[in-house]
Amino acid sequence: QVQLVESGGGLVQAGGSLRLSCTASGSVFSINTMGWYRQAPGKQRELVADITSGGSTNYADSVKGRFTISRDNAKNTVYLQMNSLKPEDTAVYYCNFGTRVRDYWGQGTQVTVSS
Repeated sequence: QVQLVESGGGLVQAGGSLRLSCTASGSVFSINTMGWYRQAPGKQRELVADITSGGSTNYADSVKGRFTISRDNAKNTVYLQMNSLKPEDTAVYYCNFGTRVRDYWGQGTQVTVSS
């Protein structure tokens, strides 16, 4: 059974940095897009950033220039480097792996940015 395990969340002051990681346990084949989503209280889940198997990236306007997504295909791992964090970045962050068969989701990791 495949599970996505996230790490790296926590509490940070505004202007600080965090690095999220998400690794698949078990065998996952033909991962196409890896991505990070977030959901703040009372809001819908939104795409933060994603990266294709070819390395093309896509970012939400609100995080462009501050966040960087990367992936290590050999390790089935995706990263999200978050710099210059703002209180409005506070949310539960979820990773997503998309394959031809189905999508996989992580359990979520809390990121809290204090002002």
